[in-house]
Amino acid sequence: MTATVSAPRQVRPPVPAPRPVRRRSRAWVGWSFILPNFIGFAALTLVPVIASLALSFLDWDSYSTPEWVGLDNFERMIHNDTFWTALKNTAYYAVGHVPLTLAASLGFAVLLNQKLKGARFFRTALFFPYITSLVAVAVVWNMLLSPESGPVNQFLRAIGIDHPPGWTTSTTWAMPAVIVASVWRDLGYYMILYLAGLQTIPAELYEAAQVDGASGWQRFRHITLPGLRPTTFFVLIMLTISSFKVFDLIQVMTEGGPGRATLVLSQVIYREGIVQGRFGYSSAVSMVLFVIVLTITVVQFRLQRRSER
Repeated sequence: MTATVSAPRQVRPPVPAPRPVRRRSRAWVGWSFILPNFIGFAALTLVPVIASLALSFLDWDSYSTPEWVGLDNFERMIHNDTFWTALKNTAYYAVGHVPLTLAASLGFAVLLNQKLKGARFFRTALFFPYITSLVAVAVVWNMLLSPESGPVNQFLRAIGIDHPPGWTTSTTWAMPAVIVASVWRDLGYYMILYLAGLQTIPAELYEAAQVDGASGWQRFRHITLPGLRPTTFFVLIMLTISSFKVFDLIQVMTEGGPGRATLVLSQVIYREGIVQGRFGYSSAVSMVLFVIVLTITVVQFRLQRRSER
């Protein structure tokens, strides 16, 4: 019996320990990307919000020395009929603008997502009002809705309506007129968002549903709507925020009139602060508007989380 001699094992050289990661340098690299945006946010948003919060407890007209008044601005606001009228009008505008814009943008997105001739042209045409000057949009709609010579009322008279609405000159029809003009302007932007969301839904789902005999409405209800849930949530948040802070379109079309029929909170803030110089009261109104929008947004986020569970 012969003994076998095993070859000596080759000892691998020890692997050098990895150098410690320079965490500070990596952190500075991260901050270098964040800092420019944060500086802009702090200078243009964060600091003004904090300053507005401080001013809401002061009486200041930008000329005299600020005087501490505590909650007097908020007490005055509660007993001010103009504030409550503006709050009701703001809610009225939001209730009309949000669902109409959402439904119109979703409908056009689904329609123009099909293989239709001229689909690109219609997408561009619907998006064009959003990038058009808002002043021009307001002026054009005022001309269209002119009670005497506007094309809209001329058409209504041609079909037999002898006394068409006064639109922006009527306390009843002024806000619906503003809502229609606003929906027409905004739907193109949100339509693009919905078109992007539709591209993420797999085409195989529609093919399988069609093979199973699902109708067009069933495919829309059980495939399109669930697939667009994240997009719809984002659109709803953006529409809500923009509706409560609406200012420029109403300012150009009606200036809050006739009377106070279209007066909204942002116009109260502008009139009290910029026009009248009552910056303390104006800041108090802006804080209330901020709290309202924040509360609605938080509620929407919680409802979205519950639906996802």
